[in-house]
Amino acid sequence: MTNKEYLQKYLKKENVEEELLRLEKGEAIQYIVGSMDFYGLPFLVNKNVLIPRWETEELVERTLKILDMYFKEPKVLDIGTGSGCIAITMSKKLHLRVDASDISREALEVAKQNCKKNEADVVFIESDLFSNIHKKYDCIISNPPYISYEEEIMAVVKENEPSIALYAEEDGIAFYRQILKEAKNYIIEKFLIAFEIGQTQKERVMKIASSYFPNSKIWCEKDLSGLDRYIFVLQV
Repeated sequence: MTNKEYLQKYLKKENVEEELLRLEKGEAIQYIVGSMDFYGLPFLVNKNVLIPRWETEELVERTLKILDMYFKEPKVLDIGTGSGCIAITMSKKLHLRVDASDISREALEVAKQNCKKNEADVVFIESDLFSNIHKKYDCIISNPPYISYEEEIMAVVKENEPSIALYAEEDGIAFYRQILKEAKNYIIEKFLIAFEIGQTQKERVMKIASSYFPNSKIWCEKDLSGLDRYIFVLQV
């Protein structure tokens, strides 16, 4: 499907030419349309949230499979929820209430709209990682910012998507370190931690995970492109 066909599918015919000009100026097509599908569900998106990607759909799918194997009615926390796509999808698929946090109040407003739109059961919490979290969970899932400040990325991403959702210190791994360091205070004895990672971060993130959870099963899975993309920490 061409960009014009995509715009014609989602916008009124009389607006297509005007919006094509925005596209030519480098604006992301998802923001022009204002919505997109994730895991078969419709999500509103704007420049306050990261555009959901298929790699994150895979994170959700793989996490749901693990939870189905080892947990019954798991308590789930999604850290850095953005548009709410992970938490809302998991709530719908698990038929359970899910908690979701984000430091950005503007992102949480988008997530709340998406929750209502999809009739999901999600509690949204304004929190810098665990700073405002006061419960314990069976599953912590996160697709945190993981791009290094020195890394070159596509202009359409750099110029459109919120930097707070893209970049991280320590060559991109700062948020994994902080989440893994603090997670022990927010997990139940039997737990799953699930991450999406950058394709070059496997060894570093697994090393950090092993230092905080030496007795847990820790492994990495590849995405559909064959790149290292998902890390799981499981204690059952």
